[in-house]
Amino acid sequence: MSSDSPAGTPERPPTLHRPRSHTRSALASSPIPPRRGTPTGLAHFNGAPAEAAEALLLTCCGSHRWARRVAAHRPYPDLDALLAACDEAGYDLTAADVHEALARESSPGLHPDAHQAAHTALAAAHAAYESRFGHAFVICLDRYGPDEHLDELLAGIRSRLSHEPDEERSVSADELRALARSRVARAVAGRP
Repeated sequence: MSSDSPAGTPERPPTLHRPRSHTRSALASSPIPPRRGTPTGLAHFNGAPAEAAEALLLTCCGSHRWARRVAAHRPYPDLDALLAACDEAGYDLTAADVHEALARESSPGLHPDAHQAAHTALAAAHAAYESRFGHAFVICLDRYGPDEHLDELLAGIRSRLSHEPDEERSVSADELRALARSRVARAVAGRP
């Protein structure tokens, strides 16, 4: 992110991770079409029909219950309040909600220009993880620079492969919350 980040959110580089349901920014693929003369950003999100707000939120976290809950508490006075609601709803996810959200995720990849050996190593690590836990590996890379992503992905998978399934489900839920927060902030700000 550049210095134009929303108040209250730290400057961070974008995550590599994208939910399975989209490859463009959440706002660009949003079912909330901007109309001429209408507000954008948080005001636009607050004023959108419930179904459209929920659909946008589902691109940020694949739990329907989470999306309904966050959408139901609109309007939000500012981005911090919206992100706090996202966190609160994320902490209330049941095991079934986490399973639903993880099913909509895909494992993070690398930029297509990365060396083939890096893609091969990462694909093998993802396969081992998905074989052990039955879902995609999720990690929020916001606090790392792009040049650190491969190392962090591989180190994360390597360390988390030693987890018991219940422990890994908890770690994955934490990463889902971080990803949802990051994606919501970007979607409301209109950034990919």
